[in-house]
Amino acid sequence: MWAKLEGTWNDVLQHEFEKDYMQDLQKFLQAEKELGHVVYPPERLIFNAFNHTSFDKIKVVILGQDPYHNENQAHGLSFSVEKGVRLPPSLKNIYKELSNDIDGFKIPEHGDLTKWTEQGVFLLNSTLTVQAHTPGSHQNKGWEEFTDRAIIELSNRFTGLIFLLWGKFAQSKIGLIDATKHHIMQAAHPSPFSARNGFFGCGHFSKTNKILAERSEQPIDWQID
Repeated sequence: MWAKLEGTWNDVLQHEFEKDYMQDLQKFLQAEKELGHVVYPPERLIFNAFNHTSFDKIKVVILGQDPYHNENQAHGLSFSVEKGVRLPPSLKNIYKELSNDIDGFKIPEHGDLTKWTEQGVFLLNSTLTVQAHTPGSHQNKGWEEFTDRAIIELSNRFTGLIFLLWGKFAQSKIGLIDATKHHIMQAAHPSPFSARNGFFGCGHFSKTNKILAERSEQPIDWQID
C-alpha cells in the first residue's frame, strides 16, 4: 500500500512503519479502497513533501492540516495544487500576502509550490490523506503521530529552522518544537475566514529571508514561475 519514503527521510522515519499505529493506518486505508472510496492524494504522492525536501536540506517548515479533498487538487504538499487546477482561496491569500511582502512578487497563474520545496521549504500536512469530498475524514487515524514524529526529529536534530505556524491547528504543534533552538512565527490562517485577523501583514516571507540572509544562507525565491 505504501508509496516509498525516499532518501534521508527514509533513514529517519522508516522505523515508524513497523509500529502498531502505522499498521492500523495501513489497514484503514486498505479498507477505504475496498469500500470503493476515492482517497486523495494518489498513493504515489502521499509522501511528496518528504520526497521533495530532504531531511538534511530543510530551512523552513510550513504546516497545514488536511490535503485538499476535491479532484486533482491534492499532490502531497501543504497549500499547493498542481498546475491547471483552480487556485484554492487560502493559496490566493498566500499569494496576496507575498505580493505585499516581497518586492517584485507577481501573483502566479498556477498553484504548484514545488519550487519552494526544492529550496528547502517543507510543506507538511498533519494528515497525509483524505477521502474525496470529505474534509477531515482521515484525521485521528494515525497520520498525526507520524507527522508529529517528523516535526520532533527536525526540532531535535537541527538548530535554526524556521517554522511558520498559520492558524490554531498549526499553532497546536508548537509544543513539539524547541523554541530555544528554532525560529517560530505565528499568524492567523490564510483562509478567507481568518486572513484579515493577522495573516495579511504578517510579513513572514520577508522575515524568513532576513533570518536566512543574516546567517549567510541563500534566501528563498518565493516567486512561482
